[in-house]
Amino acid sequence: MFDLQKRLETLKTEFDATWQKLNLDQRLADMAALEEEVAVPEIWNNPDDAREKTTKLANLHTELDDWVLLRAQISDITELLELGDDSLLEEMGGQLSAMEQRLNELKIALRFTGKYDHNDAILRITAGAGGTEAMDWSGMLERMYLRWAERHKVKVQILDRVAGEEAGIKTVVLELTGSANLYGQLKSEHGTHRLVRQSPFNADHLRQTSFALVEVLPIIRDDAEVQIDPKDLRIDVYHSGGHGGQSVNTTNSAVRITHIPTNTVVAIQNERSQLQNKEKAMEILRGKLQQMMQDQNAESVDKLRAGESASWGQQIRNYVLHPYKLVKDTRTKYEETDTDAVLDGAIDNFILAYLDK
Repeated sequence: MFDLQKRLETLKTEFDATWQKLNLDQRLADMAALEEEVAVPEIWNNPDDAREKTTKLANLHTELDDWVLLRAQISDITELLELGDDSLLEEMGGQLSAMEQRLNELKIALRFTGKYDHNDAILRITAGAGGTEAMDWSGMLERMYLRWAERHKVKVQILDRVAGEEAGIKTVVLELTGSANLYGQLKSEHGTHRLVRQSPFNADHLRQTSFALVEVLPIIRDDAEVQIDPKDLRIDVYHSGGHGGQSVNTTNSAVRITHIPTNTVVAIQNERSQLQNKEKAMEILRGKLQQMMQDQNAESVDKLRAGESASWGQQIRNYVLHPYKLVKDTRTKYEETDTDAVLDGAIDNFILAYLDK
């Protein structure tokens, strides 16, 4: 009982200090006031203002609801401990451990302060020069991110995938949804990933260096967030390819959108309707242009210069499998020697190191 009380006091002290630091009482008051405003039907007389306020309210609920729930749970377990019922000790110990873990998760979430950190994410992997070696490396990265998503119960949908002739992939576009702060977590992966290993594709097993480009983009569903002039777009439709039923390759469902001023191209052919593919392509295009605005410090889309949103020169991480084993991030200098675990999806420490830098 004494041990539980001591742990609870530590938890309460840490929780109260964080609550005060974040000024959550004031933010809860702001949320309550905003809820009153949104509840008035006349707010929709100005749709833009209404959308802005409802979005702000939704974001506040996302940020604050878990803190309020944890505060209530701490209050409940405090009352249980005061009852002094020894038969509940094991149950309370489990509850306390869960609350300690939840507080740690919430404190990690405080690192996500970027405008789009709370958004879902698009992850695109493209094989670099090097033929089969690079395509195989891209396939290894695809598996790494899929395993990471599986660990975190993230929903993954393949929007576009072009397989390599012998191994791996030429490119893949993944949509990740269903978890908090996905773009905020994965933005650390944006850039060029370099692999050094003995080649499995030649008899001499020579040392080989391969590159793959990983692009991480926020999913931006609101047209007002990134304003694009329709006259700047060229939209092409063509036959969808890949696996599927009898309807595949019988209709022009695939969509390719080109933003002419920047020569930014997005293509989607995931065997859905043309309208759905167009909507998804526009979401990705908004994300790519937003990333370019950030990279170029541009205030608006019309200020962008032509170029890719991710440069092959931005090498962010080295994966060395021979002559020694090491994964090292070039920005944070964080490294791990268990390369098998990293390539199996254990990249959270790299993500945290990036967020803390």
